[in-house]
Amino acid sequence: MNIKELLAEMDFGEQAVATAFQCEEDGTDYNVWKVEEDTASYVLKKTSKRELSVYDTFLQSAGYRAPRFYKSLSYCGELFLLIEYIEGDNLRKCNRKSLTAVLDALIYLQNMYWEKRELQGVGYGFEESLQDRQKRGSYLNDPDLEQAYKTFLQIYSNIPRTLCHDDFLPFNVLTANGKATLIDWEYAGILPYPASLARLIAHGEEEEEAFFHMRQEDKDYAVEYYFEHFIKEKGIHYNDYRRTLDYFLLYEYCEWIMLGIKYEDTKNQRFQKYFAMAKEHIKRL
Repeated sequence: MNIKELLAEMDFGEQAVATAFQCEEDGTDYNVWKVEEDTASYVLKKTSKRELSVYDTFLQSAGYRAPRFYKSLSYCGELFLLIEYIEGDNLRKCNRKSLTAVLDALIYLQNMYWEKRELQGVGYGFEESLQDRQKRGSYLNDPDLEQAYKTFLQIYSNIPRTLCHDDFLPFNVLTANGKATLIDWEYAGILPYPASLARLIAHGEEEEEAFFHMRQEDKDYAVEYYFEHFIKEKGIHYNDYRRTLDYFLLYEYCEWIMLGIKYEDTKNQRFQKYFAMAKEHIKRL
């Protein structure tokens, strides 16, 4: 792909400069670029019809909580979108002020779409998400985990739904000046309400050098804040909320179990860590 030709198709001038963003895990280039022209900056991203539908349907009234959408373009059989460039820090090294801003942004968006089930076919739809979760459960190879995961699937189908960013990892938010913007919306739709919160906190670790550093007290704070500022007003009892969230955390832990078993890599350090976490976690369910 010729990035200069793509920029020209997007109506940028010859002086525009595109710099690829890099994956924080391995340093490889994403198909996402920061585009600079004169004094303005944008994000150009190779995307899918799914993400475009999320912007069209859910994010037009998001304000600063999601990047502003400018235009989309089909080029060489691929879809690209041009969105606002946001300055800020992600949440990989969690602090309480930034975490609060992220929770406020999430709550704002989820309040807008609480139980809007007429929209659950838009973006990453509920049925597609359920099938993906059922697949994960088929790769556990442990009777106790399988039984707990079966309960998770039952809960998943029977609780309130709202707009969820289903890949709500700490590097998919940007914070600055007490405000947070949620980015990378390809996997988003009307899904069971704890999906975003569970993913945000599940993979944080106490060690400061960890890829996602989040202290246990900050996780606990997030759980309580989300309840007090959102879930409580929806008439959901605290104990039911906590039990439900615990099953969604189990789902998150099972991600690396599935990958280890699927690719016959159960000696992998991540598999070993998450298998132990999941086995310990189900004792509390």
